[in-house]
Amino acid sequence: MANKQKKFTVDLKALPKIDLHRHLEGSLRLETLLEIAREYRLDVPTIDLDALRPFVQVTDDPATHEAFLAKFEVLRHFYRSPRMIRRLVYEAVADAAKDNIKYLELRFSPQALTRVRGYPLAEATDWVIESVAKAEADFDIQVGLIVTLVRHDPVPQARQVAEIAFERYGKGIVGLDLAGDEVKFPSRPFTPLFKEAKQVGLGITVHAGEWASAFGVKEAIIDLFADRIGHGVRTLENSQILQLVRERQIAFEVCLTSNLQTGVVHQMNHHPLVDMLDLGLLATINTDDPSISDCTLTDEYEIALEKLRIGYPALRQSILTAANSAFLPVAEQQALVAKFDGLLPKANGVDGRSQPSITQI
Repeated sequence: MANKQKKFTVDLKALPKIDLHRHLEGSLRLETLLEIAREYRLDVPTIDLDALRPFVQVTDDPATHEAFLAKFEVLRHFYRSPRMIRRLVYEAVADAAKDNIKYLELRFSPQALTRVRGYPLAEATDWVIESVAKAEADFDIQVGLIVTLVRHDPVPQARQVAEIAFERYGKGIVGLDLAGDEVKFPSRPFTPLFKEAKQVGLGITVHAGEWASAFGVKEAIIDLFADRIGHGVRTLENSQILQLVRERQIAFEVCLTSNLQTGVVHQMNHHPLVDMLDLGLLATINTDDPSISDCTLTDEYEIALEKLRIGYPALRQSILTAANSAFLPVAEQQALVAKFDGLLPKANGVDGRSQPSITQI
């Protein structure tokens, strides 16, 4: 009688996780936003969550990056006081910890937090750092903060924000990011800032190869000194750039649900993550904007296993890749890899495409 292979079960909710690509501004509790809207009489529906939801979360929106980015234009009106900003930051970290994320790199734009009320950029940055530190002490989670510059902002303002990040490197801030509409706004004007960031020691991640072509990935690596690429799924369109990222060992921060909602992919089962992993790229799985996309990292892992059928060993390796790509000093990075290698189930005897039984509570 043939031996029956024992079925391997993964509890995705309980699985320890790493999220390298999560925006604070896309991680706000809808219940808190409704409370703020009512208290400050904001010009949005305040009847209930269902009335507010379409303004701050993807519902029936067209799958375009313009529609997705429009949510941020609404969200910046909720930063009405230092107390509320601190609360929103604390809750964002608490919610990540609830999803069993053990290491989080949370990116934020000080200019977004201050634009409506005119708070000093440095003070708003410190509110974020302090609230994250409090949340780290209260929950079993380690957090590094990434300051995000925005392509359509004036370069002098970007310099002011970048210098705030430089001054706080090692004091909560671990990296510098460039985000925004890569179709309309080039990255090259920001080259001097990212050169300085590299000299300071900050990790560098750049949104590229998401809505525009693979050439944006090349620019991010050559002109902006990127260690990691936010999204980068269009890298596969160009063999020379594909070779470049493999030579440089550039890690990718892939965000599945976000890519579907912004029209980067039209069907989830055609997502390039499968090819990226098959080609040996350093691809990690992240949330991007969990409250805007109405997803958790557990959801993203489930999509990877059930819809893309990447197999648990590949998922496990992507988590270890994330640990090895964290913006940490080398010794701390190695310790994080060892920690997750010990925490993650080994799945001995399960091959790369085997589909485990999945439980999610």
